[in-house]
Amino acid sequence: MTQAAHLADLLTSANRVLVFTGAGISTESGIPDFRSPGGVWSKMSPIYFQDFVASREKRREAWTRVFNRTAGWTGASPNEGHHAVTKLVDAGKVSMVVTQNVDNLHQDAGTPEDKVVEIHGNASYATCLECGKRYEHEELKPRWEADEDITCLFCTGLVKTATISFGQPMPEEKMLLADDEARACDLCLVLGSSLVVYPAASLPLVAKQTGAKLAIVNRDPTEQDVVADLVLNTGIGALLSETIEMMGL
Repeated sequence: MTQAAHLADLLTSANRVLVFTGAGISTESGIPDFRSPGGVWSKMSPIYFQDFVASREKRREAWTRVFNRTAGWTGASPNEGHHAVTKLVDAGKVSMVVTQNVDNLHQDAGTPEDKVVEIHGNASYATCLECGKRYEHEELKPRWEADEDITCLFCTGLVKTATISFGQPMPEEKMLLADDEARACDLCLVLGSSLVVYPAASLPLVAKQTGAKLAIVNRDPTEQDVVADLVLNTGIGALLSETIEMMGL
């Protein structure tokens, strides 16, 4: 039996699938991952949340990275993997996509906003840290070009990309929703996550411990492989395309 056939069997027999995605699904779109050689953090140091809040110089550096696209998190197009996940959502097979990614590619592929939980935020827009007002990057760019300290026009709070930085609290509401989905699913499908960043990486374990099957598709082995029902160390896009074709989607 092929890898795709094994995965198709698991998906077909499941009624409520939670898809959990990490950087590995987006590297096939040309977006760099974080920790591997050549990844984002090997090229530049992260700016910690407390430093962003405390230092105008660090805020300036952070915005320069945004507008120069230094991290490479935006501007890419969804790939076969993202489109396959959307088809599974549209078919009613996947109840929720929980992603560690900040690239907006699941939504760009057509997965509805209310079916995506971004536990590490989104790099494609910004929000006020005080009132939560959303800002598009392009409307902020002239203020960056004028060397302004970018603050909210409504409450004067600091404005920051909508990503969750190191040292920044995880979004409690989104984590609770993701935890609820992990407990409710009967299959957790991990796509492209090394499963080393907690608390996010605890979600597949929660699913497994509450009775769901666990399938992991990742380029490299993970620490959770030992409890998984299926482990496939392969590329994601081609595998998922073949899988959904087998399922008639």
